[in-house]
Amino acid sequence: MRRNDLRNVVIIAHVDHGKTTLVDCLLRQSSEQRESDLRGERILDSNDLEKERGITILSKNIAIPYRGVKINVIDTPGHADFGGEVERVVRMADGALVLVDAAEGPMPQTRFVLEKALEAGVKPIVVINKIDRPDARSMEVLDEALELLAELGGEHFLDDASYVFASSKEGYATDDPTKPGTDMTPLLDRLVDDLPGPDVEVDAPLQMLVTTLDWSEYVGRIAIGRITSGTMSAEQTVAVHQSRDRIARRKIGGLYIFDKLGRVEVQKASAGEVVAIVGLDDVEIGDTICHPDHPMPLARLKVDEPTLEMVFSINSSPMVGREGKYVTTRQLKTRLEKELERNVALRVAPIEGTEAYAVRGRGVLHLSVLIETMRREGYELSVGKPRVVFQEIDGKKHEPYEILNVEVPEERMGPVMELVGHRRGLLEDISPRGSYQLLRFNIPARGLIGLRTRLLNATQGTAIIHHRFDSYRPVEGEVPTRSNGVLVSMTSGKAVPFSLFTLQDRSELFVRPGDEIYEGMIVGENVRDNDMTVNPTREKKLTNMRASGSDDNVVLKPARELFLEAALEFIEDDELVEITPLSIRLRKAVLRESDRRRISRSGSNA
Repeated sequence: MRRNDLRNVVIIAHVDHGKTTLVDCLLRQSSEQRESDLRGERILDSNDLEKERGITILSKNIAIPYRGVKINVIDTPGHADFGGEVERVVRMADGALVLVDAAEGPMPQTRFVLEKALEAGVKPIVVINKIDRPDARSMEVLDEALELLAELGGEHFLDDASYVFASSKEGYATDDPTKPGTDMTPLLDRLVDDLPGPDVEVDAPLQMLVTTLDWSEYVGRIAIGRITSGTMSAEQTVAVHQSRDRIARRKIGGLYIFDKLGRVEVQKASAGEVVAIVGLDDVEIGDTICHPDHPMPLARLKVDEPTLEMVFSINSSPMVGREGKYVTTRQLKTRLEKELERNVALRVAPIEGTEAYAVRGRGVLHLSVLIETMRREGYELSVGKPRVVFQEIDGKKHEPYEILNVEVPEERMGPVMELVGHRRGLLEDISPRGSYQLLRFNIPARGLIGLRTRLLNATQGTAIIHHRFDSYRPVEGEVPTRSNGVLVSMTSGKAVPFSLFTLQDRSELFVRPGDEIYEGMIVGENVRDNDMTVNPTREKKLTNMRASGSDDNVVLKPARELFLEAALEFIEDDELVEITPLSIRLRKAVLRESDRRRISRSGSNA
């Protein structure tokens, strides 16, 4: 049977196409929520990283009442690196709002998330957002979105395709992009009239797939998912079907449903409802909660494999323990294991013979968000150069390839094509986007590491860059790495202006006067291709005789700011990023110069 009093909807789109702003608008216009809870922008982007970066990292659940129907809305990330969040939560929905920017049109992540939604069997509603943009091309973008829908196997939805035009910023939806609306009623009507309610079996045995985990300091682990069949009661004994066909009997400690921005406790919930359960301490994502007398599991979640790997280890620099609380291997291991419980796109494996861990994810941003979160929690760690994950297919070594889209002013296309071509990227298409040109390349994932910073520098920050995984292909040739060497400190102490002044003509410095420095720390980027050992702590020698002009003020160029993603993409195989709650430093993996020379000689002899 179909439940007509309920709609489960997932909002999917490319990054910056307005998902979270749209949810803000729906909440304000259809909810009885207190005004104090709806202040500001991007209400659902609740953690500090989301607010600072302006992106959604974790999927969120809310509920909106409209026309006697409860609409469970799931907001998802728009960045390709967090695709694992999208792959999980589409299993909870029966319909999807596919947001497309009225100027940019369907972008790489639009294709990815729409493909995952169609695989899960949800019905899409196309929302052409930001129609108030001066460069909007609403009808043309609608055609592109419907073409994409047909290309991905959704032809059966085209006969009665549901779509609407909207401006989340201005707070209205309309059926005609030339006639602005007054509110979001047309979109809410589409959700109720055009999307199906959940197809449920109320009288069948209980089944619920756990798709999300949350955590509370008061009640511990919280399992979230949609009840597929049967009913669930608070304090009910259930069977938890875990991996490797293990079955554990557990008692539900509390049952909650979503209501507006929060959750409310209930005694019973039936099939079709999205619920949160407390009291199941060892439950994991992908487990099925079943009736204890009929433990029938649902298909476990399948998530695309990671494409990038970094080596995490404890901080081993001379400054270890000065700024962080958690500095041991045991604490690092415990934190990574905790992250695995809710981050299904992550993989962690110990490296044999060392105290380090190989951590795999979807991209540099995916892993850097984990690193930044750990850093703010008080962890100190060292991270190695990002490497792509190779696969053995039919006896041959394969590597991931990605579709790279670069939107750039026409006069700056030359440097973009030169940089991408230098990294074995092949140009596949050029299409106009107003005063910009959209270039689409196919490029090895190896070539993307460190490319974003170079593209932004070459285009004076005007390039808009997006990429998504395409396929695995045989490895072909080498990809050029960093062309410049680095300046490595030969001593420990504090950086001195006089010494930095003598170094700045041959390098771009990473340190400022007064910064603490240790032997083996990288203090700048050399203008040449070789590494150079320097002494940034050397002071000016004092004499009794003073010549005219000898005491002139030292003028230093500003040091380059080391942000986490840029630092991770900058380093080479023999270097590490040292990360503490207060600092990001670059260093050589082997700190002493004599040890580096010995390793270099032994390597060349071999």
